[in-house]
Amino acid sequence: MSDDAKPLNFIQQIIEKDLAEGKVSKVVTRFPPEPNGYLHIGHAKSICLNFGLAQQYGGVCNLRFDDTNPEKEEQEYVDAIKENVRWLGFDWDGEVRFASDYFDQFYEWAKYLITEGKAYVCELNAEQTRAYRGTLTEPGKNSPHRDRPVEESLALLEAMRNGDKEEGSMVLRAKIDMASPNMNLRDPVMYRIRKASHHRTGDKWNIYPAYDFAHGQEDAIEGISHSICTLEFAANRPLYDWFIENLPVPSEPHQYEFGRLNINYTVTSKRKLKNLVDDGHVDGWDDPRMPTISGLRRRGVTPAAIRNFCDSLAVAKTDGIVDMAQFEFFIREDLNDNAPRAMCVLDPVKLVFSNADAAETLSAPTHPNKPELGERSLPFSSEIYIDRADFSEDTTLSRKKFKRLVLGEYVRLRGAYVIKADEVIKNEQGEVTELRCSIVPGTVGENPPEGIRPRGVIHWVDANDCIDCEVRLYDRLFNEAAPDSGDKNYLDHINPDSLKVLTGCKGEAGLKAAVAEHTYQFEREGYFCRDSKDHGDKLVFNRTIGLKDNWKK
Repeated sequence: MSDDAKPLNFIQQIIEKDLAEGKVSKVVTRFPPEPNGYLHIGHAKSICLNFGLAQQYGGVCNLRFDDTNPEKEEQEYVDAIKENVRWLGFDWDGEVRFASDYFDQFYEWAKYLITEGKAYVCELNAEQTRAYRGTLTEPGKNSPHRDRPVEESLALLEAMRNGDKEEGSMVLRAKIDMASPNMNLRDPVMYRIRKASHHRTGDKWNIYPAYDFAHGQEDAIEGISHSICTLEFAANRPLYDWFIENLPVPSEPHQYEFGRLNINYTVTSKRKLKNLVDDGHVDGWDDPRMPTISGLRRRGVTPAAIRNFCDSLAVAKTDGIVDMAQFEFFIREDLNDNAPRAMCVLDPVKLVFSNADAAETLSAPTHPNKPELGERSLPFSSEIYIDRADFSEDTTLSRKKFKRLVLGEYVRLRGAYVIKADEVIKNEQGEVTELRCSIVPGTVGENPPEGIRPRGVIHWVDANDCIDCEVRLYDRLFNEAAPDSGDKNYLDHINPDSLKVLTGCKGEAGLKAAVAEHTYQFEREGYFCRDSKDHGDKLVFNRTIGLKDNWKK
């Protein structure tokens, strides 16, 4: 994952020390998503870190779903997460694991803590619980149920499990310290009543473990050597350790925290992303404007670009915000190196040659720097399309200002002839409907005769052998760098130009065979991929990213 020249991050230093001292014999990490939404770019950093560390040190990484909240979890999310991890280029050790695999064991351990006098069933309602909990500056008060007999708590827990108690009527709490300066240790909830069907266990359970009770015990059961979490779980680590120390677990894992990935011009809260989907602001979790891995994939971003971006980020003990332009740099770098070239005219106007001979087939490199990819065929006839923005009637435009086709002057067609604009045809509304031009013979791959100076190079497609397509110009979903900071409503900062749909576009003939999610560089326009959604016979291309950063201030 890292080369010898790259300094070790603090987690790598810990692992190397643990291995050298024999504290651990094998590195075992895990990626533990909750199946309550799709993974986003922030999760990609955790995936690359956990799987990457396991690969680097010859260990293994588990994929485990923390499915302890059945009301928000769905099999759709499980399937999408598995597909995302594999698409990013990683595979997990053994079978996929679930917190629900261990529900029976968790329940036995809950009873164990009760019998040890370290847990109890509490009947305070939510408002009373908050009042008893205290504040950051004032200690909490013991629940009146804190010292209830062991047998009573065991019986009540069994009644909770059997569905004999109503939701919200009672919870199981750990008995730790209501005066602790760490609020997480003030008798935290271990089990709550949820009469909800679980996507794996069905209606077997009426109670579900809290994340803080389940998490460390899952790690212990699986023999995790280094449990790596994001920084917001640092305050939970004493509770993680308390459960490990007070339960007869088969191993003693340790938790380490690193700064999560935050990127400007986006939101990564699953709740907010779900709202965007549910309220119709985007076209599903895989909308190409979404920061989800599925959305990035549909947009044409490659796994390599995401991995390279994540590997470039610091693994530190502090949070920070990464500029979206940094991520976009890695997308452009990867696509510039690897995307095959093609031509597509987004706003076509027909150009007719007065002196074209019979139709012919020209050729151009599939990639200018990869001759091993070969050549692509470019049909060429007496009629072609160019982009409307590549022509001007204004003969006073300087060459420096307008390096395209001007009436009475010359321009080179990409991979083809030098041509001259001779005449403009307009409709009754004064709109240009056709250009009459002439070819400068013998200029394919050759310099024009002396005295002919093309203004620049423009792209084109043959009008008699091309594809019709729809092109969707995707841009950043938000026009504000921090759309949900402070008291901002992120919905107020949705970029109204985040999607523009262009119909009637014309692409070179070879694009008919374009494969979904296979990204091309449309020369002079940007990077585009065929949309993975089924559009019938219609070809739809999504813009992955422009050739240049247009967001620079």
